[in-house]
Amino acid sequence: MRNEVKEAVDSVALSRSSIRAFIDKPVPENEILEILRVASRAPSGTNIQPWRAYVLRGTPRDELVDKVCRAHDAVFENPSCASEYEEEYDYYSEKWFEPYLARRRQNGYELYGLLGIAKGDKVAMHAQHQRNFRFFDAPVGIMFTLNRNLGRGAILDYGMFLQNFMLAAKSRGIDTCPQAAWNRFGKIILTHVGAGPDEMLLCGMALGYADASAPENRLVTPREEPTNFTSFLG
Repeated sequence: MRNEVKEAVDSVALSRSSIRAFIDKPVPENEILEILRVASRAPSGTNIQPWRAYVLRGTPRDELVDKVCRAHDAVFENPSCASEYEEEYDYYSEKWFEPYLARRRQNGYELYGLLGIAKGDKVAMHAQHQRNFRFFDAPVGIMFTLNRNLGRGAILDYGMFLQNFMLAAKSRGIDTCPQAAWNRFGKIILTHVGAGPDEMLLCGMALGYADASAPENRLVTPREEPTNFTSFLG
């Protein structure tokens, strides 16, 4: 039994990937609730459970997509508009350095290579980036918020919740893509979902069933060997 559990857990963790193209197949509400229930068993400091989820389907989903895509297009056409949309917290570094820069570049090269997007093709890159704001055609989009008055440790708690969520989804044959891209348009999103004044957007997520025929879903990102990032003392 122990080996069966180990193999099952390992299989789910190793098969999870960020899916960037979904088919038009609804996800049952009871499945979403069960996934959230499993995710909520994530540990959090003093059991504060800092997560808050807004599940968007149908018209609410489509209306948000339209709003954010219009804003994204406006920034592309007039970069000076970017100041209207600022992230509430820095997800990415302002300045990249090694070894992170090389990993980031490799990810971009491989993804755009699969999609046939040439380096410097700004129009095609913009269109692909906007796929984020269409939830990559997933039927379900989720916005996760956090009370901005909590300490930074709550973000660590949240990360464990999100990983639980993605693994619970994968174990049910449902795919995901966690998305920090939405954060820039937090003020549009928070108003749309009716979030409270103390909430900030932590990230979005696409949820659905992968399109097995899409080339971008063939991307398998590499991982460092544990010996490269681990030190044993004693």
